[in-house]
Amino acid sequence: MKELQLSNSPLRRLPDFIYLGRLDRPIGIYLLLWPTLWALWIAAEGDPSFKLIFIFITGVFLTRTGGCIINDFADRNLDGQVSRTANRPLATGRVSSKEALAIAALIGMLAFALVLYTNRFTILLSVGGLLLACTYPYMKRHTYLPQLVLGAAFAWSVPMAFAAVGESVPEHAWLIYLATVAWTMAYDTLYAMVDREDDLRAGIKSTAILFGDADLVMISILNALALLSLWLLGNRLEFSVWYFVGLGTAALLLVWQLWQCRSRDTNACFNAFLHNHWVGAVIFVGVFLHYSLS
Repeated sequence: MKELQLSNSPLRRLPDFIYLGRLDRPIGIYLLLWPTLWALWIAAEGDPSFKLIFIFITGVFLTRTGGCIINDFADRNLDGQVSRTANRPLATGRVSSKEALAIAALIGMLAFALVLYTNRFTILLSVGGLLLACTYPYMKRHTYLPQLVLGAAFAWSVPMAFAAVGESVPEHAWLIYLATVAWTMAYDTLYAMVDREDDLRAGIKSTAILFGDADLVMISILNALALLSLWLLGNRLEFSVWYFVGLGTAALLLVWQLWQCRSRDTNACFNAFLHNHWVGAVIFVGVFLHYSLS
């Protein structure tokens, strides 16, 4: 009896809940965090308040964790058909659907509580972010462009950051938004290339399947669009050379990724996906140095 109670205790099941929220794989947090910090620093002209930094970093952590749970709940009957996701807690039954929804709801309430410490406009925008986050997991059943919806969701922190700082979203903020959408589509296509064969068998749609043999060409175009949008942003705001050095470094990293994936080896594609953390980081370093040294 004691063994049974111990096996069902929350402490023993903690690894399953960590795995459910993908806390053991923080790459998604990084990829969501960097555009958020780009926007926050630019909106505040290099001097965001500690309060807003805390709210948005914590919000990124909560949003990504809750998003993973919602995604796994939506895919609980599909993940078992894909080798990379077959062992996820909902797919195997180690965590029940009710438990997953309860945790997601709690995380959602915590994230919303953070937004309440901003302003009315940011609170209103957060509703759009929630709708995008809840819509994305179901798109892979109905469209070959779920990565576009994911990009729109990941980029939603950009207008929210500007709204939180200045209670408005200026035109140049949408250049950051467009860059984030395009960049997200590019790296998530690399991610989808890892599962392409399994997805085809399971009937899951993705840009990797849509683009087919033109996948690397389309990834190149999306990355170029992201870089062009950020270049236009820098020109419009008359950023210093430090920003453009960061942008140029990011371009070199993106070219290196494509070269690594030229054989379309699944491990190479996955590693290239992970490598995008550094792309986001060097762009932020460029933004930070611009405001710190100019």
